[in-house]
Formats: sequence, structure tokens, C-alpha cells
Amino acid sequence: MSPRPNHRVLFRLSTLLKPYRLRLALAGLALLLASGSVLALGNGLRLVIDNGFLAEDAQALANLLAFMLGVVTVLAMASALRYYQVTWIGERLAADLRQRVFDHLLTLEPSFFESASEGRAAGEIASRLTADTSVLQSLFGSSISLALRNLVMLVGAVALMLITQPWLSAMVLIGIPTTLLPIVWYGRRVRRLSRTSQDRVAELGRYAEEALRGIQTLQAFSHEAVDKHHYRQRVEQAFASAVTRTRQRAWLTGVALLVVFSAVGVMLWQGGQAVLAGTLSPGELTAFIFYALLAAGAVATLAEVAGDVQRAAGAAERLLELVDTQPTIQSPAKPLALPQPTRGTITLEKVRFTYPGRTTPALDGFDLNIRAGERVAVVGPSGAGKSTLLGLLLRFYDPDQGRITLDGVDIRALNLAALRNAMGLVAQEPVLFSGSVADNLRYGDPEASIDTLRTAARDASALDFIHALPQGFDTPLGPGGVQLSGGQRQRLAIARALLKDPAVLLLDEATSALDAESERLVQKAIDRLMVGRTSIVIAHRLATVISADRLLVLKEGQLVASGTHTELIQCSSLYRHLAALQFDAEAPNDTGA
Repeated sequence: MSPRPNHRVLFRLSTLLKPYRLRLALAGLALLLASGSVLALGNGLRLVIDNGFLAEDAQALANLLAFMLGVVTVLAMASALRYYQVTWIGERLAADLRQRVFDHLLTLEPSFFESASEGRAAGEIASRLTADTSVLQSLFGSSISLALRNLVMLVGAVALMLITQPWLSAMVLIGIPTTLLPIVWYGRRVRRLSRTSQDRVAELGRYAEEALRGIQTLQAFSHEAVDKHHYRQRVEQAFASAVTRTRQRAWLTGVALLVVFSAVGVMLWQGGQAVLAGTLSPGELTAFIFYALLAAGAVATLAEVAGDVQRAAGAAERLLELVDTQPTIQSPAKPLALPQPTRGTITLEKVRFTYPGRTTPALDGFDLNIRAGERVAVVGPSGAGKSTLLGLLLRFYDPDQGRITLDGVDIRALNLAALRNAMGLVAQEPVLFSGSVADNLRYGDPEASIDTLRTAARDASALDFIHALPQGFDTPLGPGGVQLSGGQRQRLAIARALLKDPAVLLLDEATSALDAESERLVQKAIDRLMVGRTSIVIAHRLATVISADRLLVLKEGQLVASGTHTELIQCSSLYRHLAALQFDAEAPNDTGA
């Protein structure tokens, strides 16, 4: 994606500030008061020196000092108000932006997050939500406020310098435009380096998340030393990028300071000569020095903020890339309605689908009819297309050719939420989320009462172990439900599906990784769950599905045989081969359909 100009990136972000116009106006007023107070101090210094000290007038000195104390009071109050308002705005912007990006991410199809080569791993995206929004919070909550305050003071200081002593002002002002050249040249480079640095930090987060998520496997293979080395390499790469970026910002700031303060030094020498010659009063020189230092400091701050802006622009680009990504799987503008009640009749007509980045179809010329309430088991070797079938039914993907209908309606013509509400998924490795048992069960029905939860848990053979937990249904499960066994997680997933009460049930090898006792309990819960529903069960263990109404045999993305267990033993050599492997029978040599 080509880089956007800074002004376009930041303008898009500034539109998020529209709801907070009143706070912006209040912050702007406070900024003007604070800047005006600082500028007033310069004239106060001139009067204190010329009309107080040099005139030896004690009353005038007391009055002038009281005046300056009042100015300082206004400055303090206005600065505090400005700080609070702009910090609030920065935090609010970061919160709104995080929410907007997260909301949009949840509309994107799963395949978007599978493109690791394009930097879409979950850890990298999570880094954008945290680190990049924090950069923008700093920009809008601090840097821009500093920039505006110093810009106002720069304009005010230059104007007062010209009024106080025009010819001395020229010496200072020559240095100001000179600083713009390094700001522009270095600023572009800082922006590119900032983007690279943020990408490196995001890669750190992705790698660490992956290692910690698989900590058991990592330790079981004694892979700690290798992962430490790989992580150290990434840390050093991120450090090197940050150092390069910091070096450029240091040059940017240093050159600006050198040029401006060199001009101030020349001005002081010339001003001192004018005071000695009697053409300039000490108070006027003091005020002029004060304004010149303000102008120099303002330019230096603006130069530094320019680096912050460049860095924030890099962060904004990464976030806006996510916001600008349009989901390829969307609800139609005018969706059709499913017949009510939904019966669960499913038809696939000449479906062909190839995963992005691959050339071999996962399903090819696939035809299938499943009657309402029918229990269908899908079997076949690994890579035959079993899980792909479920992904297409849920519209995680759309077929390249052909169509899929539910109760006679093309699923692409349905609202996504309506389609997925009609289907319940129990995965091989069910995902549980941080929160309590009840929180996880209510994914199936957000309004479910505790009695409803208890009934679903009992039907899923989960009630006994839930009651044995320290806080029952209120027990926090931790990330991914790490406190539970595989069988317990699976039974919670079944209870969650029961609460959803779907017309179509999708089971993806729900008992493949369980011990005998857990499998017995889970299978018992599944049998209850399938009552009155169209059920599609993917299974490697044929013993769990031989009682299905029909078994479908898949091979290389095609449906090669269909029938009951007894029929397939007679007519399908591939099924006989699979059955022989599991039931300890002699497998035939031919593994064709």
C-alpha cells in the first residue's frame, strides 16, 4: 500500500474529534490564555527593569511584581486546564480508535487473519491496537498541544521582537527558515524509519504470543534455547530500528537548536553593543532576549514535534490499513429471510473451492443433499476437505463455483448473523474465553438465566464438574480455559451449542482427542444435542459415527461414496480401508472409491 501524505492521514484521524468540539474549544481558549500570559511576562520584565530597578521606584516595582504574579497565576491555571483537556482528548481518541478498529476486525473473515506473510497474525494486529494507538494518543494528547502552544508563542514573540527592535529581529529570524530545510528532509526519513520500527515491535509481540501460547510444546521439545535466540534476534532488530530512528530525530533537533541559538548569540552581541552605545535600554534588551529565547525554544519544540508527527503518521497508516480493509464475506444489501421455523435442509451444487494462495482445490465438483433432521457423518483421510465443508457452510469462505442452500435459500443471500444463528459449531479444540463459566456459556444465549445454564450444563454432562469448581458457574476460567481438561472444555462447548438451539449442528471431530471416559460423557452429550437437528459430524474415529443415518466418504475434495456403515463396507474400498485401520481388520490394498 502506498504511503499516504501526512495531512491526509492526520485529517482522517481528526474527524474522530468532532464529537468533542466543546472540549477542543475550551482547550484552545486555555492555550491562548497560557501563551498570551507567557508573552506578557516579557513586557513585564522590561517594565520591572526600566521602571523599577533602574528608576529606583519601590512602589512601581511592587506594583509591577504584583502584576507579574497575576500573570503567572493566569498562566498556571490556563496551563492546568489545557493539560487536562488535551490529555482527555488524546485518551478519548485512542479509546475510540481502538474500539473502531476492533469492531471492524470482527467483521473480517477468518482468512484475513491467516495471511501471516502480510503481517496479519493475531499478535501483530494486537500490537497495532495497543502500541500504535498509544503513539497517536501521545500525539493528540500532548504533541499537537505543544505544537499549537509554541506556534502561538512563536508568532507572538516574533511580532513583539519586531516592535521592540526591528533590526535585531532580522538576525534571529534568519535562523528560523533555515531550520525548515532539515525538518523537511529528516522528517520524511523519520516517518519511514518509524514505520519500520513499529513493524519490528509488532513482530516481537507476535513471536512472544506464539511462544507463550505453545509453551507446553516448546518446553516438551526443550526448545527454550532456540526460541530465546530467535527472540533475541528480533529484539536486536527492533532496537537497531529504534536507534536509527532516534539518531535521525536527534540530528533533526540538534541542527534546529544549533542554527537558532547561534542566531540568538549573534543577536546578544549586537544588542549588548546597542545598550553600551545608549540606543537600547537594558529593559528593552532583556525583553527582546526573552522573546528571542521564546521564539528559539518554540522552533526547537516544533522541530521535535515534527518527529512525533512523522512517527504518528506511520502508526496511523498501519491502523488505517486495517480500517480500510473491506471484508470479502458480507451480508447482502437486501438479505432474504430463512423460512421459520428453520428445518435444516442443506444442498451443495457443484461446489468448487480453493484456499487463497493454493492451487489444488479443497473441494472440487462437490454435490450433496442433506435432509432436515438427518444425522450425517463425514469421514476420509486427512486433507480430504472435511473441515472445509464446515467452513463453507458457516460462510467463513465462499465457494469459487457452485452454490450452497439452506432450506432452499442460497446462503450468500442470507444475512450472515441469521445464517450463523441457525448453525451451532462444536470444534475439535473448542475455544473458551477469559471470564467465568457462565460468561462462556452465554455465548450461546446472552440472556440465559442461571437455571437455563444449569439445564444446558446437565444435558451436556457438565453440571457435576462445574459444581466442583471453586465458584461454580462464576469460576474464572483464565485465558482459553486452561484450568479445564479437554473433555471438560468440550462439554462446555456442547452446553454452549445447546443454549444456542441451532437448526443445524456442526461437529468437527469433537471426541478425537479425549480419553475413553471423557469420550463416553461427551458422546452422550452429543447424542442429546443432535436430537431433532440436522447434524453433520466430522470424525476420524468411525466407532463414534457408525450409527449415523448416512456416512459420506471424501477423498481429495470429492464425495466418493455415501451410505450406511454396512453399505459402505460392501461398496467402498476406501471406507473398508479406514474401517480396517481402526477396527483392527485386514485392510485391502486398493484404496480407491
